[in-house]
Amino acid sequence: MNIDLIKQKSGIIGESDGIKQVLEMVGQVANVDISVLINGESGTGKELVSKAIHLGSKRSLKELVVVNCGAIPEGIIESELFGHKKGAYTDASDTRKGYFETADNGTIFLDEIGDMPLETQVKVLRVLESGEFMRVGDSKTKKTDVRVIAATNKDLGKLVKEGKFRQDLYYRLKTVTINIPPLRERKNDIRLLVDRFALQFSRTNNIKYKGFTPEAIKTMHQFSWPGNIRELRNFVESILILQKGERITADMIENQLLDEDDTQIKNDSLPVVINRDPDQAERELILRQLLYLRQDIEELKLMMKESNFSELNSMRNINPNFDSTIQNNEIISQNDNLIKGDVIGAFNTKDLEKEMIIRTLEHFNNNRRAAAKSLDMSERTLYRKINDYGIEKKIKKTH
Repeated sequence: MNIDLIKQKSGIIGESDGIKQVLEMVGQVANVDISVLINGESGTGKELVSKAIHLGSKRSLKELVVVNCGAIPEGIIESELFGHKKGAYTDASDTRKGYFETADNGTIFLDEIGDMPLETQVKVLRVLESGEFMRVGDSKTKKTDVRVIAATNKDLGKLVKEGKFRQDLYYRLKTVTINIPPLRERKNDIRLLVDRFALQFSRTNNIKYKGFTPEAIKTMHQFSWPGNIRELRNFVESILILQKGERITADMIENQLLDEDDTQIKNDSLPVVINRDPDQAERELILRQLLYLRQDIEELKLMMKESNFSELNSMRNINPNFDSTIQNNEIISQNDNLIKGDVIGAFNTKDLEKEMIIRTLEHFNNNRRAAAKSLDMSERTLYRKINDYGIEKKIKKTH
């Protein structure tokens, strides 16, 4: 398959030797019906490579099903992958297809497969070897004809030695391995990537774009880009907004990169990552605090119901001002600097919770496990709320 055609179809950008090797490998394996393992750091574009393989294969007219194994709670991952029978568990009101069945005659992309539980790995190996699987709660074997492409940012060989990944599945997947170089090893591609991201973003958001000076691009070459292409894209979009239609110079790049490098830390005493402008940081702080307060209210309501208000009376005895802090489920802050009515506006608590979940999922690139931990809720609770609020389609993923 022609490399230029692969780039055109998949959206892969780059002229460096490292990316050329990736494209050549894609061209060699795309039309051969074999499993592929893609290795690469987070943000290098593993999903784009899987898309390129699928589009170059004889399965291209069928579906490419993308599954982020790290974003699915351990308790329901088998149901998601293989489906379930009606009544298999409490919430299983209908029989449902899984991703492997949906991808029949197409391709399934198992991203972050290193996060998959060992018990689930056994069943994935069975699909790879025989095409057979069973829905959760069912005793009938079903068949699927699917090509598996897996990706990881972890050292699977090391995980095998540590007993955290099955050796048989590892060898079955690594028949063909494609290694994607990090951005720091393909800096000659930065100019192409910057131009593409800037043009896309400025066109979509109707922002004037006057380009980056050659010195600005050289300055960007000096940065290590630990978040790879995803980080570069976010940086380009951020600086275009901040500079409001100006031509981007080396000084602008240096100032912005210096600010991000100094503040890209997580302070455990704060509930947000502090690489935000003050207004955005305050909004996210308010949203997160209101989410926590809503959870507290729900716990108080449950406690009052179950204990016939005995706990509430105890709280009144301990804190004589307790009644004044709760009125119609509204929190009246004793510190006006934390929660401001004019900032919150007409949002109710459900709106705030939904907004906070969306922002947190976007921050963690739809990694539900990480988002649940950040939101201080169980993965199953987060998964239920995503379904209840219809959030899935609102998440903006980066590659």
